[in-house]
Amino acid sequence: MNAQRYVSLTTFRRNGEPVPTPVWIARDGSQLVVVSVDPAGKLKRLAHTDRVELRPCDMRGRVPEGAPTYAGSAVVVRTPEGVAAVKRALARKYVLARLGDAVALVTDRVRPRAPRAGIRITLA
Repeated sequence: MNAQRYVSLTTFRRNGEPVPTPVWIARDGSQLVVVSVDPAGKLKRLAHTDRVELRPCDMRGRVPEGAPTYAGSAVVVRTPEGVAAVKRALARKYVLARLGDAVALVTDRVRPRAPRAGIRITLA
């Protein structure tokens, strides 16, 4: 999954209904990591169940026909150190992640952006 530029991260509502979201994903050790604005729907859903599914997709979340599905479990990380580790892993893979963080250092002084949370995924 780390080779994919975009991945459809599916989290599940309390009633079991799947909710897919296209995300950037990177490997950090044995886990895959994603960063998200906190609070976000996917984080709220992960508070109820750690079950996730990953599928390759394009930037709009369109999954190619016959794409494999990878099941796993996820943990939300909100500590500053944990979020920083997730951001570093994403920055190693995505140039735009590095640029966004650099711009945020300047703009956060004027208007702070919403806090971030990391998602650590372990594939089954």
